[in-house]
Amino acid sequence: MEIAGEISLSDDPGATMRKWREIFSISQVELAKHLGITVSTISDYEGSRRKSPGTHVVKRFVTALFDIDNRKGGHIASKFREKEKPVSEYFEVHEFARSISLKDFSGLIGGNVLTNEDMLESKKIYGYTLIDSIKVILDMPFSYFQNLYGNVNQRVFIFTGISTGRSPFVVVRVSPSKPSAIVLHNIDPRKVDKLAMKISDRERIPMIVTKMSIEDIKDALNRI
Repeated sequence: MEIAGEISLSDDPGATMRKWREIFSISQVELAKHLGITVSTISDYEGSRRKSPGTHVVKRFVTALFDIDNRKGGHIASKFREKEKPVSEYFEVHEFARSISLKDFSGLIGGNVLTNEDMLESKKIYGYTLIDSIKVILDMPFSYFQNLYGNVNQRVFIFTGISTGRSPFVVVRVSPSKPSAIVLHNIDPRKVDKLAMKISDRERIPMIVTKMSIEDIKDALNRI
């Protein structure tokens, strides 16, 4: 477990224990009562007045944090469970065996280029990321965002579940890393949000729309 490992490897395990107790918003009194020990014992560990805790003590400490938190509604524990969700719940990353031009990429998915068409021949693509836009924007932990880029930034983001295209471009606008292009799946070009178009132009990120099925898109791209 992440917490137990951090405490065990810390140069100051007592201070690390205190940090996690405070993150869980648990008082020394609560923790001592749950563990059946005195408050002074907790204080001595956190103040490094006792020798470094062994694995048994660390295990009891971590278990107590989660037990007490669950009794209070499990708000902190839920964040840990969220972090542990596999990235495949939010997106799929695929790397190509060779590079292709963005123009060829667009052709393979039956794309309709709406912005920055002049960039298609010069841009080289090394992969794509298929993104469930609703889950990514509403539920995905922020720490996962960099994983969207796989091994290289020169890739295309394909967003599914979009209605106007605004949210994907707003997310990319504030992100320090940018994809080479964005594909909006299964949307009428006439319904694409005007702000999304402006962001696409300003960031020089080509916008492509396609109505090809996801199965056919993956079949075409995964051969590269």
